[in-house]
Amino acid sequence: MARITHERWKVWGNVFDEHALADIYKLITQGYFERLCSPISVGKEANIFTAEKKDGSFVIVKIYRLESCNFNKMYDYIKYDPRYETLKKQRRKVIFAWTQREYRNLLKARQADVRVPTPFTAINNIIVMEYIGNDKKIAEKLKDHPSKNTAIFFDKIIEYIKILYQKAGIVHGDLSPYNILNYNDEPVFIDFSQGTIKRNQMAEELLERDIKNVCNYFIKRGMKIDLEKVLKQIRK
Repeated sequence: MARITHERWKVWGNVFDEHALADIYKLITQGYFERLCSPISVGKEANIFTAEKKDGSFVIVKIYRLESCNFNKMYDYIKYDPRYETLKKQRRKVIFAWTQREYRNLLKARQADVRVPTPFTAINNIIVMEYIGNDKKIAEKLKDHPSKNTAIFFDKIIEYIKILYQKAGIVHGDLSPYNILNYNDEPVFIDFSQGTIKRNQMAEELLERDIKNVCNYFIKRGMKIDLEKVLKQIRK
């Protein structure tokens, strides 16, 4: 994996302002990683990179954009989360809260034994988390790498959604084959920035959307699924 130079940083999506660079160097001095490597994705809201540690292993570094992301859309989602009801609609505060929420949601999911990337730390608009994959290849998203055991994989996803809802008290809020990794034919949930607690007035609507997205994917793969039955299974 190639080392990133300052010149190449500038190309990859306006995430590397002087504040982000200062935070990256702080994370390096704290030992979370030694250097950023190749970008995994360059998105509208965030860029995701691999980073190499001193022992040669890797972590994931997710950096939310401070200038070019749609913080108004972020605020429209986060303002209903009771944990952030006092949040003011200011760009940096919203983006930092959005980052912190994803970190907190990952922690809650991990503590409830749902398979997610272990979050190691978060600072301002940056999250450092577990690398899912091996040295040669990062785990692929379900949309790109379907399971060999469709029914078993589906049941495990539903089990995780129920654990999140019943044990962790959160709803993912943006679950789909784009936000589920297939790692050794086991699901790993990612991208928890829209995750919220059950007390959120939008929680049930988001839960139903998650279930619909997941069920529709597996229906297209030949499974017969009763959406209402799945919802009752999760809620009971």
